[in-house]
Amino acid sequence: MALAKAFIEKLNDRSLKVGVIGLGYVGLPFAVEKAKMGYEVVGIDYNQQRVDQVNRGENYIGDVDDDELRALVAKGTLRATTDYDIVPELDAIVIAVPTPLDKNLAPDLRFIVAVTKSLAPRIRPGQLISLESTTFPGTTEEVMLPILAESGLKVEDDFFLAHSPERVDPGNRRYHTKNTNKVVGGVGPKSLEIATLFYRATIDNVVQVSNAKAAEMVKVFENTFRAVNIALVNELLKLCDRMDLSVWEVLEAANTKPFGIMRFMPGPGVGGHCIPLDPHYLEWKAREYNFTTRFIALAGEINRSMPEFTRAKAVRVLNRYKKAISGAKLLVLGVAYKRDIDDPRESPSIDLIRLLQESGACVSYHDPHIPQFNEHGVALTSVDLTPEMLAAQDLVIIATDHTTVDYEFVAEHAKAVFDTRNAASKVERNRDKIVLL
Repeated sequence: MALAKAFIEKLNDRSLKVGVIGLGYVGLPFAVEKAKMGYEVVGIDYNQQRVDQVNRGENYIGDVDDDELRALVAKGTLRATTDYDIVPELDAIVIAVPTPLDKNLAPDLRFIVAVTKSLAPRIRPGQLISLESTTFPGTTEEVMLPILAESGLKVEDDFFLAHSPERVDPGNRRYHTKNTNKVVGGVGPKSLEIATLFYRATIDNVVQVSNAKAAEMVKVFENTFRAVNIALVNELLKLCDRMDLSVWEVLEAANTKPFGIMRFMPGPGVGGHCIPLDPHYLEWKAREYNFTTRFIALAGEINRSMPEFTRAKAVRVLNRYKKAISGAKLLVLGVAYKRDIDDPRESPSIDLIRLLQESGACVSYHDPHIPQFNEHGVALTSVDLTPEMLAAQDLVIIATDHTTVDYEFVAEHAKAVFDTRNAASKVERNRDKIVLL
């Protein structure tokens, strides 16, 4: 109880020193939010360039305010390092590192394991360690805890361990770190209490669950829910295409029902680090219990098929204009995985570009948020969106529905437009040039 009391006293008088491991799209916004509350925050990242940027007050995350970051660094409230020897000085440690999949779609925990192994010889009594990375249920207790136990310290007696899954939605202007409900589960009651108080000092509302495994399940279910429902509307799109119906008209009308339905929209695939990956973490863990998650497997199959379906329809659109895909000049609008962000990770646009190139097309792209990219063997630089550029293309493909793009302008100057997101729904002139996915 003495350790817990000391932690709470530091938390209340703002003398608590916080470490955030992983300064990406999850870690840096949280570090900034915690520093804004008056706590001293140290970010730890293996990437020296990222560390140097933070220490110069240079922002590289769209959801972080440039001026706030610069002010916090100048004040000395926030700094960054690559050195784990800072760990004994910290009172709370938040881990927000990537959790990718391997080539067999199995969880790849190498970053979590590496961080935990770096922490184990350095932790001290009284510290809180909270994992925020999305992972399969059981990771905190079954993977991290045994490694941390090598320190000789005992969880609940000497240190506190919790899982509180990140819920960052890049580009969301309404919900951000502070006002997004925070789920917290501890490996024991003391860990839950300490972690809850820690997050309540920063987050507007904290939701407690019974243990860390439940908290882990919450997050993978959230993203699986999205993946399954996106797959459902993607499959509906394919059926409507066969039946010569507009899936966009059907969904717009269906969404007028005031109950019993939620808005999900189809497209050329799913992207980002969450929706395409996280359901496989749950699918993999389920096998340990001799359980087959058929919905997850089917949803993944449908969503992964969408870039090829989109390529095939692009071929059909070109054929309407008596043009073959081989040798065609194509302009893809948007390579970010979702609208109005600068993140191309796992973007279906990039898969689509690769498939179009493999079909013999000459592909260029325009994205106001991503000047260049090199992903999965595809490397391109964004071109300017000029009347001449649009007119020179055999087909313009809207792959990401950025709101800053003038689709009236696009439709006016392009020969033909293939809209995979219904982004040009409000375009009034030249609608005969637009074909929907």
